[in-house]
Amino acid sequence: MTRPATAAAAPPEEPGAPGPGTAPGGPSRAARVLRYLGGRLLTAAVSLLAVMVTSFFLFRILPGDPVRAMTEGREVSVEQLEELRAQFGLDKPLWQQFADYCVGLLRFDFGTSYQYRVPVAELIAERIGPTVLLAGTGTVVAALLGLVLGTRAAWRRGSAGDRATTAVALTLWSVPSFWLGLLLIVVLASGAGWLPGLFPTSGMSTPGVEGGFDSAVDVAHHMVLPVATMVAVVYAQYLLIMRSSVLDEMGADYLTTARAKGLRDSLVLRRHAVPNALLPTVTLIFLNLGRVMGGVILIETVFAWPGLGSLFYSGLRVPDLPLVQALFVLFASAVIIMNLLADLVYPLLDPRVRT
Repeated sequence: MTRPATAAAAPPEEPGAPGPGTAPGGPSRAARVLRYLGGRLLTAAVSLLAVMVTSFFLFRILPGDPVRAMTEGREVSVEQLEELRAQFGLDKPLWQQFADYCVGLLRFDFGTSYQYRVPVAELIAERIGPTVLLAGTGTVVAALLGLVLGTRAAWRRGSAGDRATTAVALTLWSVPSFWLGLLLIVVLASGAGWLPGLFPTSGMSTPGVEGGFDSAVDVAHHMVLPVATMVAVVYAQYLLIMRSSVLDEMGADYLTTARAKGLRDSLVLRRHAVPNALLPTVTLIFLNLGRVMGGVILIETVFAWPGLGSLFYSGLRVPDLPLVQALFVLFASAVIIMNLLADLVYPLLDPRVRT
């Protein structure tokens, strides 16, 4: 039975009637969106609260006395030790220390560093730039490299290139980052045999180098080895996920239809397979962007990069409680916030999640 060319006008909707796409008797689309957003925001808030509590008690169980660690090698009387504990608030009951810590976090006051004797917020502000530069560059390069190699490996599944690419990625992924960094320093920075040292061994810049362009080139020169170390260890995650996603899409009907229309394999891959295969990598990209704040602690320590990672490592040795607590909250909060953003963006990219 064919549908008539013209149809009578639909009767006006009654007040309170379900809109298009809403099941009779079910919640409206706006209600579903609000419930989804509310659930994600509540989950993020609970996670942040757990991070606040964990960051306080976790570092309290570390062995060592901060006051004795700071006065090690000096002749200090018992009265002076007690005065330092009172100055840092370590003589208060644990519950009062926790209350002061929570009030400070709500005011974005992280306290004063034990070893640097400056506000923790100032230390974080000084070190956050180098960390974002190093870890952000490494994350972008690793994501691009992994996505390109993973796509090519999946499209030529079972070939020699696929096996070689996957084997190299898995091997580098299993290598400890600090060991690989030290190896690169020995070979490419210190020089080995006939090979001279090509890159700086540590730091972010060379003393005495000034000027906009010269300074930028110098910083880029110092970034080569730490970025290469980070990329070598991280890019396998993107490669394996992208490879698996493309393999899942290769048997889809829409790819067969695209080939039947006469499209070349390169166009089928670029226009149809890759956009759909990218969806599962969104969460991984957002999570790794959240880890940019934390940087790569071991890599920054090995290369003496003046970022938050090396600052966190120096704070653990004391332990510098206000410093490590603030950095722990910062690192964890960045991951939680980026995970929340991924949950909010994913329905925009995949219609199946919206339904």
